[in-house]
Amino acid sequence: MRHLILALTLATPALAQEIETDLELVLLADASGSIDQDELLFQRQSYAIAITDPAVVAAIENTLYGSIAVTYVEWAQNQATVVPWTVIADMESATRFAQALIGPPRQAFGRNAIGSALLFGMEAIEANNIRGFRRVIDFSGDTLGNSYGPPITVARDQVVANNITINALPILRDGRAAAMDLPQLYQDNIIGGPMAFVMPAGEGSEFTDAVRRKLILEIAGTVPQTDYASLLLEGLQIGQ
Repeated sequence: MRHLILALTLATPALAQEIETDLELVLLADASGSIDQDELLFQRQSYAIAITDPAVVAAIENTLYGSIAVTYVEWAQNQATVVPWTVIADMESATRFAQALIGPPRQAFGRNAIGSALLFGMEAIEANNIRGFRRVIDFSGDTLGNSYGPPITVARDQVVANNITINALPILRDGRAAAMDLPQLYQDNIIGGPMAFVMPAGEGSEFTDAVRRKLILEIAGTVPQTDYASLLLEGLQIGQ
């Protein structure tokens, strides 16, 4: 089975044989109007760096199945799949996923539809031919705005009812005081399911580091040892 997993990536819509893996992970990244082109590319680059970090790859190799399945989706008013479902089991497959992140053009535009994005992530998990031991949506964004589609909490509850955990990466931009409340808003309105957590992210290298730490926790099926307020004080130094 391990050799089969190593050989397969889900670059086509469907394969005849169901794939078993430790984790189905939807990386649901903000591409709304508040994210300009440079920031969008930086987000992709950060995930590319994180997924190929030796500590992340080691975490994948140490899972029960020795692999995870990942897809990268950008959300705004619409949702767009940037990299389709890919089985990652070693540095080679992680590198292929990272390389696939860099080239595609932007396809998600407009204002915020967070509820729709969460449901899109759920449908991506439900419709694939993968059977993951755990199923997680990794949502990132810099707002709780929801201009279109279903209410956020209604979508969250539907996702969680389908045995999918939602984690959140609130992006705290420019040291704004209002952004300090975003982790609490995400905790109250977006995350849900077993072992759900919030991992705040600053800008620049702090964002990349938060993505890396978040991936390791999700792959290992654990949560941060401190709450989000402590993470802000210890690691992100917002406003300094």
